[in-house]
This record gives sequence, C-alpha cells and structure tokens, in this order.
Amino acid sequence: MIKAVFFDIDGTLVSFKTHRVPESTVKAIAALRDRGVRVFVASGRHLLSINNLGDLQFDGYITLNGGYCMVGERVVYKHSIPPEDISSVVRYMEQTEEFPCIFVHEHALYMNYTNELTKDVFRMLNFPEPPCVSLREAAKGEIFQLVAFFTREQEGAIMSVMPCSEATRWNPLFTDVIPRGSSKQVGVDKIIEYFGIPLEETMAFGDGGNDIPMLRHVGIGVAMGNAENDVKQVADYVTASVDEDGIEKALRHFGVI
Repeated sequence: MIKAVFFDIDGTLVSFKTHRVPESTVKAIAALRDRGVRVFVASGRHLLSINNLGDLQFDGYITLNGGYCMVGERVVYKHSIPPEDISSVVRYMEQTEEFPCIFVHEHALYMNYTNELTKDVFRMLNFPEPPCVSLREAAKGEIFQLVAFFTREQEGAIMSVMPCSEATRWNPLFTDVIPRGSSKQVGVDKIIEYFGIPLEETMAFGDGGNDIPMLRHVGIGVAMGNAENDVKQVADYVTASVDEDGIEKALRHFGVI
C-alpha cells in the first residue's frame, strides 16, 4: 500500500507549455490526501523559487536535489558544497572562463551575471531571476547548490576542479551542481525516516536526469511521457505526459486513487 508520493516539479507537476499544474493533477493530489497518503515535492529548485504550484498543499519538501529537506518550518536535512570546491570553481571562472551561475544559499540566491541564454531559460521555466552581484560576493558563505550555465562539453573540465561535487543535468543548457553523495534519493530517505514510512510503500514521479536516483530507489518509480529515454528506462512505469494527465493516469493505474 502506497503511503507517500514524491513529485518533481518542472515537467512533472508543472507543464512547460502552460507553466501550470494541470487540473487533473490538482484533483489527483487532493484524492491522495483524502486517502491519507502523504505528498511531497522533490525538486532541484530552492524553496524561494517554487512559484508555480498554486494553492497545492504538501507534507514536506525535498529541495536542491536532496540537499535541503523541510517538513513545515523544520529542516530535517541539509548538505552543502564543501568551501574548497566553491573556492576552486571561483578561481576557474576568474582565470579560465566565467559562465553564468546561480549560487544557492540557505535563504537566498545570487547570480554573477545574466545573458540572453539565461533569460530564455528563466522564461521557459517561469523561474524568478535572482539578483546579480559580483562573482566573489555571490560565492560568499555556505553554498548548497550551483545552477551552472555550461554545456556538456565544458562539464568535464569544470567539474574536475570540484572533486567533492557532482553535476546532475536535466536540461542541455545548464546543470545543477550539488555536493557529492546528495540526490533526491537521499532526500526521500530523510523524509520517510522522519515520518516512519517504509521505502517499499513509496512512489515517485519525474521526468529529468536528476530524478533517476529517486525513481530507481522508491517502491514504484514513474516516468512522465515527456521524459528523456534514460529516465524512462529506469522507471517501473511510463505514464502519459504532464499535458496528457500523466500523474492522474498512473495513480489510477496502480490503484492509489
């Protein structure tokens, strides 16, 4: 019996076309809650940038790809990037090539600069544009994630200077850089430990590469129809796309609602 369901946001709960949660998903989540099933967000976004879920209510949030997990006002887990990795990538950007980057702090997001590419991505995702400050200013303090606008071809060289971190990409234009060992899978474990829910009684939905560890890990992993092939290959079930009522259809298929 499923007792907890975890949902990615972009491309899963929220349509890339409408920037809204489909009405079928709103009703499905209400049905889950009526049945006593706990529902959670599992996103790469910071809590401050979750601006597209309307009035939906959740029992907790896995944010920053598992690096920061909350239940109500309680932080149940957090894992930041080692300072030496941040110092190394700042030196790389100063000495080799500076790329647009969001530095994600615990309670704020800062960016070193924007360009047309970043503005296009923010529009595509309906993502609030962070304030721009100098590179050194953006990198001060404890950093939990980088949203780094470099290509797959650049990734090897850049990540080589951050040995205690890893890149988890869900878009060809940018990647989320997180502390090594962090993932949505880890976030799931921290949340279910808090609530005392067995792993085999969990279900998750996702569409991007950063969802793969979570979909492999939970009791039932569901890939959206709009997911990339590598995501679909690890899922237990592939449903319809976000715009074709995929969440509702999968929950009905498994008898969860």
